[in-house]
Amino acid sequence: VGAFAGQSMPTFWLGLLLILLFAVKLRLLPASGYGNIQSLFLPSLTLGAFSAALITRLLRSSMLEVLSKNYVRTARSKGLKERTVLITHALRNATIPVFTVVALQTGHLMGGAVVTETVFAYPGMSLLAVQAIYNRDYAIVQAYVLVVAVIISTANLVADISYRFLDPRVKLD
Repeated sequence: VGAFAGQSMPTFWLGLLLILLFAVKLRLLPASGYGNIQSLFLPSLTLGAFSAALITRLLRSSMLEVLSKNYVRTARSKGLKERTVLITHALRNATIPVFTVVALQTGHLMGGAVVTETVFAYPGMSLLAVQAIYNRDYAIVQAYVLVVAVIISTANLVADISYRFLDPRVKLD
């Protein structure tokens, strides 16, 4: 239920609800700004909720699929500990599609950062890009797009290289 809620709630709405709960009602965390660790908690939770929910659902379905495979059954019949079977045999193979989605979610995180930094008035790179768009400062907008493209490309490259370590059948030629 939490994973479905995390995926279905828009970033700006979740941010506003978290501000209302933790900053206005409970007065535990600051509603906006930067400078200390407390001011990072709400934006981080808002930004990571969608991706965490997606990765949780994907890992669960991938683990359920892998646990029914013959090599997991064979590992259990050898008398290996359940922890060893789950981590060494099942989780290693179940994380392959998760790495792909994590790399693809990098773009979503960068796009969600625009909304999150605007809602929380956090002076980051995405808020700078929004202000540059309003001011028609095309050089800053181009630099932002270039940096985001490099970050996404690097995340995809790291995911592709990590397949070799997760699945020994994959060759890097």
